[in-house]
Amino acid sequence: QVQLVESGGGLVQAGGSLRLSCAASGLTFSWYGMGWFRQAPGKEREFVAQISWSDESLYYADYVKGRYTISRDNAKNTVYLQMNSLKSEDTAVYYCAAARFGSVSIAPNYWGQGTQVTVSS
Repeated sequence: QVQLVESGGGLVQAGGSLRLSCAASGLTFSWYGMGWFRQAPGKEREFVAQISWSDESLYYADYVKGRYTISRDNAKNTVYLQMNSLKSEDTAVYYCAAARFGSVSIAPNYWGQGTQVTVSS
């Protein structure tokens, strides 16, 4: 059974930083592209960032580019999202996702349960 478990969310002041982690199990992690999405209250889930299985391809949504960094450790079956210069509009539930084929931003196969990030202004 595939599990993606996010952690690291919390309450932070605007301008602060958080680092999210997503631990994967039940799959061959190094075969999967990984990504992060978020969903704010009353809004649709939106793409945040993705990383290919080989670390060679990174892609960010424009609204986080330059502030967020996605990375992965295949030895630990974990993907990370370093979030800096946080803004109130970054407040959302953040979800980890995995895709075996194609782009995780388009067709993820698996989702985590989410972790809440709240940025106070």
